[in-house]
Amino acid sequence: MTLTTQERWIVDQALTITNRAMMHGARLECPESVKQYLRLHLFDVEHEVFGCIWLTTDHSVIKHEELFSGTIDAASVYPREVVKAALACNAGAAIIYHNHPSGCEEPSQADRTLTARLKEALGMMDVRLLDHFVVGREVASFAERGWL
Repeated sequence: MTLTTQERWIVDQALTITNRAMMHGARLECPESVKQYLRLHLFDVEHEVFGCIWLTTDHSVIKHEELFSGTIDAASVYPREVVKAALACNAGAAIIYHNHPSGCEEPSQADRTLTARLKEALGMMDVRLLDHFVVGREVASFAERGWL
């Protein structure tokens, strides 16, 4: 999707506002606000990106971090590196996400398998996995589907 200069300016302004909302210390209590943030953050990314929003145990934001970048239809995600990143910022909880540049937000079986592995790996370190969002034209939530 190609944006006009004015549209790009509007998106940049919206990202500035939402990035402020995702700053250190903000509390995430509503999945809809995370969906809106991720949709805006990833709507024009042409390759797969996997990231984490690291949280304290009371769900205050520690930081937002993109950990892996891939091709138009895949990104390699290494649970060991995700756990290292969680420990590095002393996270008590996490929200993970990735995008599907094709626009289809439906999670694949590989997405579900990876989520289970990450939940287990993070859980061993007492980091609770709250949700996994898949961003396409819409945003799918594993927690809302009862998969977490």
